[in-house]
Amino acid sequence: MKPLLIGGKAYASRLLVGTGKYRDFEQTRQAIVASGAEIVTVAIRRTNIGQDPNQPSLLDALPPSEFTYLPNTAGCYTADDAIRTLRLARELLDGHDLVKLEVLGDPQSLYPNVVETLKAAEILVRDGFKVMVYTSDDPIIAKQLEDIGCVAVMPLASLIGSGMGILNPWNLQIIIDRLNVPVIVDAGVGTASDAAIAMELGCDAVLMNTAIAGARDPVRMASAMKMAVEAGREAYLAGRMPKKIYQATPSSPTSGLIGS
Repeated sequence: MKPLLIGGKAYASRLLVGTGKYRDFEQTRQAIVASGAEIVTVAIRRTNIGQDPNQPSLLDALPPSEFTYLPNTAGCYTADDAIRTLRLARELLDGHDLVKLEVLGDPQSLYPNVVETLKAAEILVRDGFKVMVYTSDDPIIAKQLEDIGCVAVMPLASLIGSGMGILNPWNLQIIIDRLNVPVIVDAGVGTASDAAIAMELGCDAVLMNTAIAGARDPVRMASAMKMAVEAGREAYLAGRMPKKIYQATPSSPTSGLIGS
């Protein structure tokens, strides 16, 4: 299977996993390892990666030598806040330039503010960041983000943390067909079948956090998500049989029947 290419680097896993909402850093590590993820997201405003030397650091549980960190701007509602947060992340992670941009519209829906997102993306790309960007499932906005220079576009499947799955596969399909950079479903995945469907549509990868961390058994769910992403990708590459409405086709040969 071809690797996932993001920002000039190849990754074997097409599952990206968040590091928030787990019981503790030990459970975080167990789930991430079970998922097989190589890229892990970290909310700079909420997770200690060195900001507080007196508290446990995620860097100890998930060493950067083992995982690619993807600092994100969770909790930012303006372009300025997001830019400031990612510049801080670059300092904390010794010049790390691969980042996830998200600028939210309101604290209730956590829907992306695409106007502020576009503004922040332009500045961050110009500032030398490799920007992976959370956005709505609007194909026009997705194309504009690619044109700005984002290295991956990450449309939502449904609202962050909702677990509602893919609500608009048609928009996702348009985005997949039109963009040349990786398209990664971000937000809304609730269970393994959601991840498989995203990959069967042709998405390059899936990013999730709550679907694993919020499960009754996060480690087992992480393993299930790993298999679902792999199965969905294999099914996409294999090419499904065409759907035949109101037409049945025997699944076994019709010639050479016994007694004929």
